[in-house]
Amino acid sequence: MRPFSSTAGRSIATSRRSRSRWSGRPLIVEESLFRDVLLREKNRADRFGQSFVLVVVTLQRDRFCDSSTWESIIEALSAVKRDTDTLGWYERGNTLAMILPEVAANDEQFRRDVESRVQVALARRVDVEIRESFAVKLYCHTFRKPLATGGHRPDPLLEDLRMSRRGRLKAALKRALDVTASGLLLLLAAPLLLVIAILVRLSSPGAVFFRQPRVGEYGKLFTMLKFRTMHVHSNDAIHKEFVSQLIKGAAPSGGGGATGETPFKIVNDPRVTTVGRVLRKTSLDELPQLWNVLRGEMSLVGPRPPLVYEVEQYKPWHYRRVLEAKPGITGLWQVSGRSRTTFDDMVRLDLRYAKNPSAWTDIKILVATPRAVISGKGAC
Repeated sequence: MRPFSSTAGRSIATSRRSRSRWSGRPLIVEESLFRDVLLREKNRADRFGQSFVLVVVTLQRDRFCDSSTWESIIEALSAVKRDTDTLGWYERGNTLAMILPEVAANDEQFRRDVESRVQVALARRVDVEIRESFAVKLYCHTFRKPLATGGHRPDPLLEDLRMSRRGRLKAALKRALDVTASGLLLLLAAPLLLVIAILVRLSSPGAVFFRQPRVGEYGKLFTMLKFRTMHVHSNDAIHKEFVSQLIKGAAPSGGGGATGETPFKIVNDPRVTTVGRVLRKTSLDELPQLWNVLRGEMSLVGPRPPLVYEVEQYKPWHYRRVLEAKPGITGLWQVSGRSRTTFDDMVRLDLRYAKNPSAWTDIKILVATPRAVISGKGAC
């Protein structure tokens, strides 16, 4: 047997002293981990249509408190904390928060009781003058279908999580890339846009552009532009049925092929014009969406903007793809060679991108998009 070294003995002794020094103190989750836990709780609650409460204690601006005061605040929150709750730093040195999961959305009495117990616990441990330096708020996160509220109010919890200092910088860089690239591409592609417009106009009667309401970020509706690829007054019943089957996981009657793959567009759609088939195959019909990007309604990279009747059939967890990222012209699933797969897999790829978007990720996806379009895997 290997002899017990003195170094190992000192390490164990140090560990024991550390545990002894911290024994009895409340467990506080660090900021980065706590935000991860909070996002996971939000996603879990949304997936199952549940609610949770977030208790937030924030040091007001231009105020200062020492470590002993924070220790008193932590003890106060720990006094009302349940075994299932999570206490941690939302913003270290400035904001403490506690997650109370699985709370009924309409349980106002529970929330009043929690707020009252927090105030009493603080009053027992912190004097009045110091308490006035802190603001105590309760936030109840409740799953709401985006279209039910008109989609104009972003989730304050999600927006605050996303708009941390690092998140604001990422968003600014991504927007700068969108504006610069979309403006430049519109200028360079102007002759091509003119040629396509003439071909569309000559191929069949009707407008050059097709305008359609789509569901954007936070469920807000916007009008998406495309070159018209269908005959005017085409009935959308066939597409509604196709989308319904796709979301339910059934094999869409308008899509299958000899390969058994599940495309995201109807194969041999009788509503599409001859010129429209070419535009769709090459994705040139989507070039006008650069204007949507320039207006800030879309991004170059992001989830594809869904139709209203598509979103109405979403499962609770599907809604995250319109709540957590701005829609884009291309995206991760288009360039992953998996654009001919299940709807759930497409949503998972969208959510993977939304979890950590960045200008550098966008550049890599944009570089990979032309090859995906030429191979036919990204023509969606």
